[in-house]
Amino acid sequence: MREPHSPPGHGRWTPQRTVALIVAASGIAVLAACGSDSSGTAAGSPTATAPEAGAFSGEPPSAIASAAESLLASASAAIASASEASASASAAEAARASAFEASVSAQQAMTREKAASVLSGVTDGGNALGDVTVTGIARQNTGGVHAVVVTIRNRGTERASYAVQVDFTDAGGQTVDSSVVGAEDVPPNGTAEPIAFSRQPADRTLLPVVVKAVRY
Repeated sequence: MREPHSPPGHGRWTPQRTVALIVAASGIAVLAACGSDSSGTAAGSPTATAPEAGAFSGEPPSAIASAAESLLASASAAIASASEASASASAAEAARASAFEASVSAQQAMTREKAASVLSGVTDGGNALGDVTVTGIARQNTGGVHAVVVTIRNRGTERASYAVQVDFTDAGGQTVDSSVVGAEDVPPNGTAEPIAFSRQPADRTLLPVVVKAVRY
C-alpha cells in the first residue's frame, strides 16, 4: 500500500523553514508593537525621541584619541628633526666659509701685506688695470662667501710683481667691501690667480670691480 504523497518540503524540518519562521515571527512582533501604542499615536507613525544628553561624554573614543596623540607626536618629532637638520646645515655652511677664508688668508698673507703697502701710495688706477680680470666663484663652493679669482697676466717681457685692489659694490654701485691681493715674480706672458673675497652676508648681491692694479 502506497503512502500518501506530500508536496516537496512538507513533512521535513529544514534550516530554510526555520529561518522563514523566525523572520515571520519577527515581523508579527514588530506589527504588534506598532499597533499597541498606549499613547494613542496611530500605528505606523512612531514619534521621535530626543537623545539623552547624559549618554555623551564629550570625549572621543579612546582608540581615536590614541591615534590623534600618536599623529601629533609624530608631527612634533618630524618638526624637531627638520629644525636640527637645518641647524646642522647652517653650522656646516659656516664651517666651510671659515675654512675657505682661512685657506685663502694663509696662502696670501705675505703677498697681501706687501701689495697693500704698494697700493697705499697710488692715487689713481695704477699702471696694470689692463692686465687684470676677475671671475666669480660659485658660493656653494665657498660656504657662502663672496669670492672672485683675480687673473693677472704679465704682458711685459720681464718678470714682474703685482698689487691689486678689488672693491665689492652693491646694486646701487656703492662700495661695501674691499680686498687687496698680490702676486710676485710672474713670468713674461705668465699668469697668477689670487683670490679676493668679501665678508659681507651671503644673501647680498655684490659686484666685484678692479679699482687699482700696479705692476712693480
